[in-house]
Amino acid sequence: MPSQLVCRPEQDLPVTVLTVSGTLDRMTEGALGAAVRRSLAGQPDRVLLDFTRLRLGDPAATAVLGAEFPAVPIVVFGADAETRAALAADPRCAEVRLSAGYRESLAEAEKQRTGDVVRVRLRPVPEACRQVRGLVAQTCAAWQRSDSTATAALIATELVANVVRHARTTMDFTLRLRDGRVILAVRDHSRRMPRTLDPDVTDAGGRGLRLVDDLADAWGVLPVTDGKVVWSQLSTATA
Repeated sequence: MPSQLVCRPEQDLPVTVLTVSGTLDRMTEGALGAAVRRSLAGQPDRVLLDFTRLRLGDPAATAVLGAEFPAVPIVVFGADAETRAALAADPRCAEVRLSAGYRESLAEAEKQRTGDVVRVRLRPVPEACRQVRGLVAQTCAAWQRSDSTATAALIATELVANVVRHARTTMDFTLRLRDGRVILAVRDHSRRMPRTLDPDVTDAGGRGLRLVDDLADAWGVLPVTDGKVVWSQLSTATA
């Protein structure tokens, strides 16, 4: 009989909770990965995974929880000894945190909330680029991260402009300060994946993501069933 895995959302923002039940193996890891990516795409403070009713069929399947969106911690609670050992042994899961239970996980999440996050929904129009530049400048000043204002504003402009030019859908822009890093993310509703190009000197465009790659400490793309999240991060110093 094929393995079965059910991922049921129990709570949304600011902390997402998923109850995972069934067997996790190479046949079902895709379902868990898709559910976690959907949760990460909403850019909550953290994602809590309830493994109380989960049985580990293949330790290698825990790799699906490897970090894909560094601004959002993944916390597992209720896991049995075998699952906890598999997570601890897999270097790809080094960023996954383990907690004793639901109440402890929520208490820790509430304790570590900083409130340093700004979210805004934008239309796919050229004016969105000006709006996001102003938002980033204002927010970095409020966070006393003036050293990052120019770079963060430029990256935000390129991420938003990419949606305006190519995805052409409404977008959710998130700016977050966590552990001395400024994280910028744009979620759109197009499954068309972005590409870095190498334009010629005479080309008028095509430099957006290449510029992001040059300026950011790290960046990436998180694909989900109804679109994607393009994120980037910068290290900062207090102004």
